[in-house]
Amino acid sequence: MEITEFRQRLEERGFSLSQTQLDQFEHYYHTLVEWNEKMNLTAITDKEGVYLKHFYDSLTAAFYVDFTKVATVVDVGAGAGFPSIPLKIVFPELRVTIVDSLKKRIGFLEHLSETLGLKGTAFYHDRAETFAQKKEHREQYDLVLARAVARLPVLSELCLPLAKVEGTFVAMKGAGANEELTAAQGALKKLGGSVIQNEQFTLPIEESERHVIIIRKERSTPKKYPRKPGTPNKQPLS
Repeated sequence: MEITEFRQRLEERGFSLSQTQLDQFEHYYHTLVEWNEKMNLTAITDKEGVYLKHFYDSLTAAFYVDFTKVATVVDVGAGAGFPSIPLKIVFPELRVTIVDSLKKRIGFLEHLSETLGLKGTAFYHDRAETFAQKKEHREQYDLVLARAVARLPVLSELCLPLAKVEGTFVAMKGAGANEELTAAQGALKKLGGSVIQNEQFTLPIEESERHVIIIRKERSTPKKYPRKPGTPNKQPLS
């Protein structure tokens, strides 16, 4: 995706980017490629691929969620900052927290945030299972985001404990999302969540299937969740 098309497609969705925001995306791209030579951040490094499969794809969450009505966001397993950093660029008032299990990635994100001049960002090197059990983070966020981290039964256990009651968990998924959603029904019930939307669409140009699954936190998550690190993945809730 060329930058011109990136801007135009976002304008069609009602998001007009300033020159400053376009420059931030450019700096993001160049910083990503530079650091990727030293550590494995992404297999996609061509400019058109990054703009389509990382930047634009991250922003598709905003097609279905009104981020102007969201104050605090936590991104679980953001890797190189997707989807929360592109969303932060477009919605600078967001207070964004990122938790990732790899310290090197957190180092990259801290550098990136400083380079882009982002305010209201916080980065934590931690396992999602332990992070969600800390009282200063548990049930403290308006919205929890995750993109391609784990299957939904596992992901729900890592993410829903961080959402406030009446908050939202947004899972960004590809093909196979409907099957994951069916498998996650038992987990969602135990964790206090309920699916309110499953938006299916096609990513432009490559025409690949995408889903934005929006889950409402209806009641407090039992304190035993998430379980110890590694357990959710080995023994998914059913």
